[in-house]
Amino acid sequence: MEPTNKSYEYWRMRILYSTMFGYIFFYFIRKNLSMAMPLIESDLGIGKQELGLFLTLHGLLYGFSRFVNGIIGDRVNPRWFMATGLFLCAVANFGFGMSSSVWIMGIFWIVNAWFQGMGFPPCAKSLTHWFAAEERGVKFSIWNTSHSIGAGLVFLLNSGVILLFHDWRYCFFIPGMIAIFGAIFLFERLRDSPETMGLEPIEIYYAKKHGQEIETENEKTEQGRERWSRILYEHVYSNPAIWIISLANFFVYVVRFSILDWAPTFLKQAKGIDVAQSGVVSSCYELIGVIGMLCSGLLMDKIFRGHGSKVCLLYMLGCTITMGLFWFTDSSSVLANALFLAVLGFFIYGPQCLIGVIAANIATKKAAAAANGLTGIFGYMSVIVTGWGVGFIAEKYDWNIVFLCLIGASFTAMLLFCFVLNAAAPEQQTTVK
Repeated sequence: MEPTNKSYEYWRMRILYSTMFGYIFFYFIRKNLSMAMPLIESDLGIGKQELGLFLTLHGLLYGFSRFVNGIIGDRVNPRWFMATGLFLCAVANFGFGMSSSVWIMGIFWIVNAWFQGMGFPPCAKSLTHWFAAEERGVKFSIWNTSHSIGAGLVFLLNSGVILLFHDWRYCFFIPGMIAIFGAIFLFERLRDSPETMGLEPIEIYYAKKHGQEIETENEKTEQGRERWSRILYEHVYSNPAIWIISLANFFVYVVRFSILDWAPTFLKQAKGIDVAQSGVVSSCYELIGVIGMLCSGLLMDKIFRGHGSKVCLLYMLGCTITMGLFWFTDSSSVLANALFLAVLGFFIYGPQCLIGVIAANIATKKAAAAANGLTGIFGYMSVIVTGWGVGFIAEKYDWNIVFLCLIGASFTAMLLFCFVLNAAAPEQQTTVK
């Protein structure tokens, strides 16, 4: 019996909100280190360079893990894959919180990094299998709010934890407990592709729903005839647009992570704002970033007709200008700093959101997770700069030098999006072959 529209829509919305909430839980146990760093520095005597090294090693391994798990993620059930990864990350957080040795803490944070890589690939697979290319700008932007919501909430949560317990260790224990409940939630809510549940492929469903004609044949049969290595080569590794968008992602993440990881420390040491207040101020960067994501998805689908790289170009122009104003404005006002961080969050999270859907549309749903794995490994290579690099510059030189470097990174990303316009136009894939 042919499934009804009501049944298909129910599962689409369920997959969307389940992956969103699941990724929020991943952020609870990934970005909790940022709030704890100033207290770890004073409690254990660990310097900025060592803390920055934690961030760098974590990001590098996470990027590699996301790349490897992206290849795996296209071929496995997102339900158990994502839930298992979240549970193991929670265990690693408990281990980190119970440690006092720099080496032991580093080992647990590296373990956490690897299993964090099991979070995004199942989301990329789920979204590309349950939503058609014509609607992915909006749907990816809605889903991508999980990044900012998760990071913003963990800033607020750990601000309260520090005020209540006065102990950095609870910044890992409490989010870890929440993540365990999140793993149970994912296992109960998530499902695999529409086809595994007796539903038709999303392209067929979307075409019927909108009265479109579309040439179809059994994609699963075709994919079975193709070697997996050939799919990866043709759709990802030999595609110049994927490599350019990956390089652009590197510079976007340089800006994103430098602010996300170091904002509480910067606000405390350069602006004289205490740790609890700095967490609230830093949350503005993430929470207003949600608005930036949603607007970018609407612009991509409704105004630029699937050309997400045009939206990214405009956003990075705004980011470059705002970063320059933030650098030139010398103010210790909590409100002023919150405003600057909010505007930066708006502009940086638009491209951060759309890079994933651009890569997925270029690579098609056959290799969406693998393509995002490649962009991810470039993005998280940025921690070489944003982790140890920022810690070294801030400790040896000045925070002003840090901001000058970030302006350069933002401008470079803007230029790369110009090249993407020529390498991938249009970005949407609408035909099932």
